Amino acid sequence: MDARPGQPAITRSGTQLPRRVHAGYALGSLVTGAFGTVPGLLLAPYLTDTLGVAAWLAGVLVWAPKAWDVLVNPVAGRISDRTRSRWGARRPYLLVGGLVLALLFAAIFAAPFGSGRGAYVALAFLLAATAYAFFQVPYVAMPAELTDDYSERTRLLTWRVAVLAIAILVSGAIAPLVVNAGGDGIPGHRWMGVFVAGLIVIGTIAVFAGTSGAPTGTVRESEPTLRAQLAVASRNRPFRLLLICFVIQAVGIAMILAGVQYFADHVLYSPDTGPTVLFACFVGPALLVMPLWSRVGARVGKARAYVMASLLFAAGALLLVLAPVLPAAAVYAIVGVLGVAYAGQQVFGMAMLPDCIAYDTARTGKRQAGVFTGLWTAGETFGLALGPGIYLLVLQGFGYVSSTSGAASAQDSTARLGVLLGFTVLPGLIVGLAVLLMRGYDLTEEKLRAAVGAPAGAAIN
Repeated sequence: MDARPGQPAITRSGTQLPRRVHAGYALGSLVTGAFGTVPGLLLAPYLTDTLGVAAWLAGVLVWAPKAWDVLVNPVAGRISDRTRSRWGARRPYLLVGGLVLALLFAAIFAAPFGSGRGAYVALAFLLAATAYAFFQVPYVAMPAELTDDYSERTRLLTWRVAVLAIAILVSGAIAPLVVNAGGDGIPGHRWMGVFVAGLIVIGTIAVFAGTSGAPTGTVRESEPTLRAQLAVASRNRPFRLLLICFVIQAVGIAMILAGVQYFADHVLYSPDTGPTVLFACFVGPALLVMPLWSRVGARVGKARAYVMASLLFAAGALLLVLAPVLPAAAVYAIVGVLGVAYAGQQVFGMAMLPDCIAYDTARTGKRQAGVFTGLWTAGETFGLALGPGIYLLVLQGFGYVSSTSGAASAQDSTARLGVLLGFTVLPGLIVGLAVLLMRGYDLTEEKLRAAVGAPAGAAIN
């Protein structure tokens, strides 16, 4: 167990975590929020409308580095599972991975060469994605080890998603403004890269310092090989269903994220302020409803609340197809509904993950949270990368024209239809249909207590 000199370690079982740990852990979402948002929002338009890369090739360049994480993330999880240090198994990777990520993020948009810039961006993004894996996987593994309590995990993850929403707002809404203030084109994107790198540094230092002295969990035996660990994870039915549903939904969510700039340019005709207003409408209501989602989860259960949030998201996305004939205020209101739904999806998806890990530990008696979170983050990363790739392929199929001017080219009605459908109908269907997988999810609080042998009302150990 990790503690700073002169500070007692925090107990793990049956007690609420201190606010310092809640806040410290949550601030790590500045890192995940910034890196999860800004490339999905700005990297595709940067490639197509600043570097002049064809939409289909831009899709490949955005997708391939993130697809690499499907291989890297389980390895990062296994490495952190087997790490023993005075800082615990996870925190060393938070510090080193986060700081390296900040440097590489700025490099993505540095454009140091006059030619071959598309290949340079892909390489820098690949290296950044690798550094991110060694931050994200240990970070997501921590809740299962910070507390054994079923409800405390929901509280902890509620804090995290609240900060995640702020991170999405700050990085996603302000980053386009930084590009504009920096002169658009390559110079503006360079300044934006430095700005987001600064957010990543702040989040890295905050989560490392804030979780000092927090519980690190009981060191348990793990499966002898990565292959054996993956086999165990695949036999965990609740985890398998949750993971597949979450990954598929990540594809739909990422399509919307990738389409924000295009939607603002070619549907709202508001290229300068549209992306920022869209993000403010998406994230602002989400911050207000976090306590409401916690109460909903306590009343109806995490899985049912997750399904409710997902269906609300799908309905909102489908309704947005009417954007060309709606007033801008109505469009922004619908985007606010999407934000409310997204907050619920994130809270309950992330809160059910440590439950699945605890269930596995109870069944096997072995510590392998890192492999589970490695698979989770690999799947989520793959989905978040596949979404922009699909969206850009839709644009290519509808005849979208790229540009090297730093501003979007005028598009014909067919291309604008592709922008609209890829932002509304397709992601709405993807998110909504994925919910069908949750019909088989049956890991309730009662079932988890039975697995670990805890009496009702007691913390789950």
